[in-house]
Amino acid sequence: MLKTILAISGKPGLYKLVRQGKNMLIVEALADKKRIPAYAHDKVISLGDIAMYTVEDDVPLGDVLEALKEKTAGNPVDLKSFKDDSEVRAFFKEVLPDFDEDRVYTEKNKKLFSWYNQLIAAGITEFKDAEENAEEETATAEEK
Repeated sequence: MLKTILAISGKPGLYKLVRQGKNMLIVEALADKKRIPAYAHDKVISLGDIAMYTVEDDVPLGDVLEALKEKTAGNPVDLKSFKDDSEVRAFFKEVLPDFDEDRVYTEKNKKLFSWYNQLIAAGITEFKDAEENAEEETATAEEK
């Protein structure tokens, strides 16, 4: 699901890929459903291609969002409840305990929480593809 959700540098919010055209993409804002073009010169990244730094390996964004969903019981993160950056980092440490504190900045944590809130508001609550979930279940069953 996250493969079709896009972040566009210089444009606020998240967008859903609607259609690919020649030298551009047609995207729809998750917030207001307004469609706009994203051109080849725009820096567009799929949320499915993003990973968070941890001490050992990088963790796909879908896994981080799933952990955040479990932590918040599917509710949005109240960004105004954090008094300072240390509270943001402490909350994120509860979500992803082994994140690399030297390479993951507080601004990125806040952006992740904002993206999560936008996805929840748009009704997107499944952050992993069905294929990924099936692979994980098979791997877990094999370990036992």
